Parts: sequence; C-alpha cells; structure tokens
Amino acid sequence: MGFMSVLSFAHKLIGERLQPGEPAIDATAGTGQDTLFLARASGRRGQVYAFDIQAEALALTRQRLDREQDSRLAEVTLLKRSHAEMEAALPAAVHGTVGAIMFNLGYLPAEGADATVITLTQTTLAALEASLRLLRPKGIVTIVLYPGHQGGDEEAGAVERWAASLAPSAGQAIVYRQIQKPAAPYLIAIEKR
Repeated sequence: MGFMSVLSFAHKLIGERLQPGEPAIDATAGTGQDTLFLARASGRRGQVYAFDIQAEALALTRQRLDREQDSRLAEVTLLKRSHAEMEAALPAAVHGTVGAIMFNLGYLPAEGADATVITLTQTTLAALEASLRLLRPKGIVTIVLYPGHQGGDEEAGAVERWAASLAPSAGQAIVYRQIQKPAAPYLIAIEKR
C-alpha cells in the first residue's frame, strides 16, 4: 500500500477533527468533491458553506450534492463569492465556531473549464487570515497547492511562507509532500491553537 494522495490525506485530517453538527467551509468549491466530503462529515445537524467565483463550479457542486440525495448530509449553502470574502459572507454567530476549512487551489478541473481562471495569491492569503479567525480552537485548515501550473508556484510559495511565519500561539502547520517531484500537488495543514 502506497502513501495517500494529498486530497485523501486532507480528508483524513479533516475527518479526525470535524465534529458532527459543526459548521465547515469549502473555500474553493470547484467540482464539489470537498463540499460533499464536508457535508458527510458535518452530518445532518451541520452546515457547510462553499465558495467559488465561477458559476460553473457551483453548478457542478450542486449536481454532485443532488446526486447524493442523502438525508444525513449537512445543509450546504453555495456562495458565488471569493474565498477572501468568507468572513463577511458568514453569519456572525458562525465566527469562531468553524471546525474545518478546506482549500483546493488552482483552477477548475472540469472539461471545458477556463484554466486561465485561477486562485490568486492575494485573495488566498486574505482568506487564510480570515480562516484563523473563523475556526474554533483546535479547528483545522487544509490547503492543497498546485505548483505545476502557471501562477501556481508563486501562490504555493507565498502560502508556504505564510504558514511558516505563523506564531506558535496562533497555530501549528505541517507539510505533506512528495519531495522528489517539486511540481506535484502538496498539502499544508494548520491546526488553530
């Protein structure tokens, strides 16, 4: 048995920390894979907020959720907004109570999608700062980074520097990476103190 993929490892980390009924955030809905995972993990008493700037991504996410038709899933709110706006978009009662936030950066991996629409370093860093304010103590953020596409290496480097500069009193960060392949996707996870 080999190592887990970065996405599987992100799901493992989230699954170990997100409690049933807790709110969760998919900061980059994409095709809805992480949104569905969070809806399952949070359960029917939970609430998941999924953000994306592309209507196509939100439509793909809604289709994935509708195919499930599982009454045990959390309620999911889809928001056509930047992840940098998540703090302003969420009800104040949710701030400081979120159990998990997932980022899967890069571009929408769907057939026919515009691969030039990518997550941007500036908005990603703003969203990560907001994430720390939204999380409950011991809550977790996972960030899947894709240095192999144009602009992805810059964003990955900036996120890695941001995570490395976190004060230990704010949180602890880990990296999960295949070090022989520098262009391969990798994961940074942060646990809030």
